[in-house]
Amino acid sequence: MKNTALLLIDLQNDYFSSFEGAKYPLADSEKASRNASILLEEFRKKALNIIHIKHENPNENAPFFEIGSKGAQIHNSVKPLEEETVISKNFPNSFLKTQLKEVLEEKEIDSLIIVGAMTHMCVDATLRAAKDFGYNCTVINDACATKNLEFNGKIVSSKDVQNSFMAAFEFAYAKVESTNDFLKGFDC
Repeated sequence: MKNTALLLIDLQNDYFSSFEGAKYPLADSEKASRNASILLEEFRKKALNIIHIKHENPNENAPFFEIGSKGAQIHNSVKPLEEETVISKNFPNSFLKTQLKEVLEEKEIDSLIIVGAMTHMCVDATLRAAKDFGYNCTVINDACATKNLEFNGKIVSSKDVQNSFMAAFEFAYAKVESTNDFLKGFDC
């Protein structure tokens, strides 16, 4: 497991309905962060690689994740320790115009355990890029969150969005597991 990293993507205050002033709450973000925090604690106990990704929107009048805002801060449930790596990004793909690939290479990482938000945007974009770079990827489905979407005048429920993306991930990009199933096989 020393060549594995836990990648926590965009688990930030604006996505949590429990955060006062949240600008873009997701369905099940609290559940996803609880599961992500369980994984985070296990990685910490075993002194394994942990990388937090933080989205910051550089645009004036950003709809959410405005640079410097409390909404853009990483949620307390998965708050990084001082020694943990935090990478800021401005695009859905966590590799795009960031030092993520260099950090992974420096740490000799070849496998990623991916959790975070939004499943249909940043988790998706990052996972696909990671696979293109040759990383072995696992997505923890109940440690990811999304929201209802609209297409062609119809609402697609967050549950259907989540299931569709997890099915696509598992088809060609990643092993998809629950937190409990991952932890059953988690040994160093």
